[in-house]
Amino acid sequence: MLNPFTVEVIRNAFDSIASQMNNNLARSAYTPTIYEMKDCSTGLFDKDVQLLGESAGLPIFLGNLQAVIQATTDHFGGPEIYQPGDVYMVNDSYITGSHLNDVTIFSPIFYEDELIGFGANKAHWMDVGAKEPGETTDSTEIYQEGFRLGPTRVYRAGEPVEEVIDFLCRNSRLPNAIRGDMAAQIAACRTGELRMRELYERFGGETIREASQLIFEQCEKLDSEAVSAIPDGEYRAEGQLDSWGNGGDPVPVVVTVRVEGDQLTIDLEGSSEKTPGAVNCGFAQTVSGARLAYRFLVNPEAPVTAGTFRNLHVQARPGLVFHAQEPAACQFYYAHIGLMIDLIIKALSQVLPERVVAGQTASAENVIFSGIDRTTGGTWVCAESSAIGWGAHSEGSGADAMVNYGAGDLKNFPVEVLEARFPLRVNHYGIRRGSGGDGTHRGGDGITREYEALDDVFVTLWFERTLTPPWGLFGGEDGSPTQVHVTHAGSDSSERIMKINRLPLAAGSKVLVETGGGGGYGAPTSPALEK
Repeated sequence: MLNPFTVEVIRNAFDSIASQMNNNLARSAYTPTIYEMKDCSTGLFDKDVQLLGESAGLPIFLGNLQAVIQATTDHFGGPEIYQPGDVYMVNDSYITGSHLNDVTIFSPIFYEDELIGFGANKAHWMDVGAKEPGETTDSTEIYQEGFRLGPTRVYRAGEPVEEVIDFLCRNSRLPNAIRGDMAAQIAACRTGELRMRELYERFGGETIREASQLIFEQCEKLDSEAVSAIPDGEYRAEGQLDSWGNGGDPVPVVVTVRVEGDQLTIDLEGSSEKTPGAVNCGFAQTVSGARLAYRFLVNPEAPVTAGTFRNLHVQARPGLVFHAQEPAACQFYYAHIGLMIDLIIKALSQVLPERVVAGQTASAENVIFSGIDRTTGGTWVCAESSAIGWGAHSEGSGADAMVNYGAGDLKNFPVEVLEARFPLRVNHYGIRRGSGGDGTHRGGDGITREYEALDDVFVTLWFERTLTPPWGLFGGEDGSPTQVHVTHAGSDSSERIMKINRLPLAAGSKVLVETGGGGGYGAPTSPALEK
């Protein structure tokens, strides 16, 4: 039996390796979406594709890395296909769960000619050949959203598969970004291979495998105890997205959480069928989002490994918006996932009032500019998520100007970077005071950010949650919903626009984003605490 000190050293080594992978990915990336915004995540797995460690990053990515490796292994008929130096890539939405811009790259790890694990990462590519530069909000089929790759080998035994890489670059408006960001993701994989081999050299395979099993068992035991402490029962919450696209119908989301002993089931029956627009996702993304909500409430301080989610079950039948089938468009996969996460928390607020937070906008709140570089004649794309206010909780007010649940470590562009790289100016950027809901504890405030076009550009917008605003809990008031206003050059009046695809803007036009605040917690009749 291993002593606990060795187990803890190995446990922390797994997470350290994943963090080094993520750091090297960000440091060597080509586009600011990765090196500034950190739109990426990494994970480390054993030979049976069980999670060993993960990095800070987008937690919404982490839950589906395993699904991609397993799908690739199954596609090629088993792990015998892998050889040292191989690198594989997948972006198919029905495998990865998310949109085609999110590309998963992984490599097998060998030690003394034995397969011992995998290093994997996922990062957002700025243009994958969709019908519009960057992303499109009005897609109706996945074929409009870019090139779609099932399990694809891009390095064979250490050598690049040039015809695959050439295909990727030929079908993107940003080929240099494709090459640069792909190289950074491969570098992250190589980092994982190197560090994992060093760990094996230090401790030996038998010790690492025994420690891994002990870690898995400990995580499973901790989760089992935590879920068992929740009263058995069925807990339900529902809401709706504003629409599946500009001019589309609302999208209902229904969450039922069942607790039976140490087992917890999240059932999404009653939610929308596949939408005709870009709000859909593959089932792997639904599982990833459900795991995130579960982790918020069940042992949030404990490490996440393959033993963590063994008593969590997620149900979404094929054909639902949460389990889309070909040819469903999946560009805005997070809108309903974010609402689902928020609703899981709301449903369990009935029995876990001390652990939950009030509602938030829980959407990516995307603003995407694109245009033609007058110097090079090439296309440029600038895309970012907007910060929002978080909901209040039993111990205090919600945080101001934070990214949504699923984005985790994601940052916005620093103003200096945005203005240096793109023909845009940020006229002001600050807290949207008073946007959080009142309560014993106030909801966090959103942000206000005004962009001005310095050249003729296009803007694509996707903002959500005015029909189901960030709710208050236990008598707290709702947060203010998001507002976006566009003022065209030469006009004295603005137009409220929440969703639009590739709206042309002349130089001098402005886009004002005012994001939603979080809900309050507790009745506001009590004196509100200072933020």
